This record gives sequence, C-alpha cells and structure tokens, in this order.
Amino acid sequence: MQNQQRTTEQWRQLDAAHHLHPFTDTQSLNQQGARVMTRSEGIYLWDSEGNKIIDGMAGLWCVNIGYGRKELSDVAKSQMDELPFYNTFFKTTHPAVVELSHLLAQVTPAGYEHVFYTNSGSEAVDTMIRMVRHYWDVQGKKDKKTLIGRWNGYHGSTIGGSSLGGMKYMHEQGDLPIPGMAHVEQPWWYKYGKDLSPDEFGVVAARWVEEKILEIGPEKVAAFVGEPIQGAGGVIIPPATYWPEVERICRKYDVLLVADEVICGFGRTGEWFGFEHFGFRPDIFTTAKGLSSGYLPIGAVFVGERVAQGLIAGGDFNHGFTYSGHPVASAVARVNIELLRDEGIIDRVKNETGPYMQKRWRETFSQFEHVDDVRGVGLIQAFTLVKDKSKRELFPEFGDVGLMCRDIFFSNNLIMRACGDHIVSAPPLVISKAEIDEMLGVAARCMETFERKLKDSGLV
Repeated sequence: MQNQQRTTEQWRQLDAAHHLHPFTDTQSLNQQGARVMTRSEGIYLWDSEGNKIIDGMAGLWCVNIGYGRKELSDVAKSQMDELPFYNTFFKTTHPAVVELSHLLAQVTPAGYEHVFYTNSGSEAVDTMIRMVRHYWDVQGKKDKKTLIGRWNGYHGSTIGGSSLGGMKYMHEQGDLPIPGMAHVEQPWWYKYGKDLSPDEFGVVAARWVEEKILEIGPEKVAAFVGEPIQGAGGVIIPPATYWPEVERICRKYDVLLVADEVICGFGRTGEWFGFEHFGFRPDIFTTAKGLSSGYLPIGAVFVGERVAQGLIAGGDFNHGFTYSGHPVASAVARVNIELLRDEGIIDRVKNETGPYMQKRWRETFSQFEHVDDVRGVGLIQAFTLVKDKSKRELFPEFGDVGLMCRDIFFSNNLIMRACGDHIVSAPPLVISKAEIDEMLGVAARCMETFERKLKDSGLV
C-alpha cells in the first residue's frame, strides 16, 4: 500500500496539511509534529519510529479488551460480506443489532431491557437529553426541562453534551451552555472536604444537588446526570455515601437519575457498570467506549422500565442516526461483550488485577513529595500533583505542572493523561500483574525526573 511507504516526516507533513485534531492547538501541534501510531498488540502500541509504548489509557479509556483481538476483525469482515449496512428506520431491523440487544439485556442488571443505539458517547448523551425531556412531555409535565450536571463533569463535546458537562473552557466556545442546563459542584473531597471525613462530605456534596433542585423548583427539573467516577475531570471518585444520597434525593423530588457510563461501563471498575460498584440504580444510563472496546464506533442508551414504558406509550420518538445500530459495529460489539463475559475479564479486574493495581499504584506514587490523593477503583486510577501535601495545597495555575508531567511520561513511552494537575490512568482490562509492574516501574522513573524538573524550574 502506498501509505506504508511514507516516512514519519511525510506522514507528519500530510497530517499538518489536512488534519484538524480534536481538543488541539493545531498551530502548536503542526510545529512539533504528531506522533504516528502504526500498530498495536495487547496493552502496547508501536509508533512509526519503532518505539514500543505502554498504553496506560486504553486508547481513550476504551480498548477494554486490549489490542489485536482477531475475533473482532473476523466478525467485522464476515458481517461486511453479508450485510455491510442497513438502517433501523422504516420498520426494519437486522440480526446483528437484535443479537447485540439480547446479549446486553443478559449482562445488564434486571430492569434495563431497552436500548437505543448511537455512534459515540457524545451522541448517547444528546439522545438521553431528548429522551428525558420527551418522557416528561408524555407524562404531561412539560415544565420539567432542566438537567443538572456537575462542574468539571464531562459528557462529550456535542452542543448538548458540552452544555450539560461542566468544563468551563468548553463553555467559552460556542456560546454554551444552552438553556435548560444547571450545575452543582463536584464531589471532590480533597479540595472541598475541609475538616469533614469523606463519608460526611459525601452527604454534604449530595445535598448540593437537593439545594439546586429546590432553587430551580422540582416541577422544572427533569434529571440529574453524573458520571459514577468523573473521568476527564481527573478520576474524581466520590465517597461511598454520595450516590445513595443522590438517589434518595432524586426519588424524593421525582427527578430522573442518569448515570453517564461512557468511561465506567463494561468493566472499568470491576463491575459491568459503575453504578453497580456504588450501589445505586439510575433511570437511564449512557454508554459507548468499552461497548466495542473502541474497535468500531458505537454507543448505547440503556433505558429503565419506567422511562421505557413512558416512551413507548408516547408514540413516535423523533430522533435517530443513519448509523444507529450499524450492523458491523453491532456484530463487533456483540463479540466484544461475549469475550469480556466468557473469558472472565471483568471478574479478573474485580478480584485480581484491579486490587493488585490499586495496591501497587499507592505504593508507587505515595512516596513522592509532590503527589497526594492517590486513588483508584478497579483499573481506573489517579493521583494529584500538589505544591504542599501537608497543607493539601494545589499549584496556583492548575494544569501547568500536569502537562509537564504528562510529557515526561509520553517521552518515556508510557501513555498517561493529565487532567489539570491530576495524572490519570485506565489501561486495557486485559493487563497482567507483570505488565502492571512494568508500567509502574516506568512511571516511578518518570516521577523522579518530574520532581527534579519541578525543583529545577523553581516551581517549588
């Protein structure tokens, strides 16, 4: 193939000439040149220069099954040969989407028997917004329009998803948020807990939701939406008391409870879904990423029985996508889910590799002078870079040292992510204990370099 004959520099030049990257300062990237990834296997990537890279982020929180599973490429080819596309409009369906839906009903807790397909997590969130508002319209409660999200929450980058999310730097572009969106503070104990215990703080943070419902008026609030664990916000793990209290409040005021499971879903916490780990039951939950392990674009909105029956009784739901339930994506997702189930991958995260990662993660990073709030669940974990951990003091320009640290990891062929000054990781769920040790060995050396650079730069 012609493109395989190009050099790294040629690829970079073509990329700079034509490709606008997401969430990127294009001018800066083009001056530096993008890193060109060319192949993958298991938890590893290789770039065009032959460097072997540990993918500590599973792509973009998504390659749960790991790279190179031939079962997924085989079923994709087979489905393409048989039925590469047909839509699910016009009173039609196809075996691939039917079989996936049946399988998802089996692996999902009872009460979530209905699913609506999208192409991404962002689209799943936008679909959920329309579902929630349509549901209340059908119930004759047409004033229940407002959705409450959280500051620093992330729900995608579409107009609806970025409005519901609480990333203020995203709101600054595109005149966001749109009307009908409200926000409460995130349940980040390290910054906001003060002298409260985590459990005490969890209840306080949950009651910020109640205060916002009462401020707006329960008759106007359609739903509260949150990630079980805030992912792009920095792996903010709420105290155990938080979600049960949020659920109690939503039930009290007849507000729908929505879990954004795009990151947590399909095994990341050691349970199939994050809400199972935290012990609450949403009315709706959104998914994507791990649904196909990123091998093909697909997302899904799972609808609880109460809302599903309301939507079914409401006639046409005037929403959908050309590729909703795409046959090839559906076939790949089905095999991906079967492998996660039949190979016991999620059980292994819960009982073996997850606990091992959390133990080793804390041992590795707690020793560093400017690292605190070392945390994690299953195979999603983080720590926060701090100026003075004896005072829980953050750096004044939140995010600058995070990028410095991230770049050191990347230059040493380990992909970790900086979310502000949180350094986060979510490797493929198939990672072994030996690979965890390898990953954290590299990470420790990177942190030694980082702390030296921090002192040399005069930042501490």
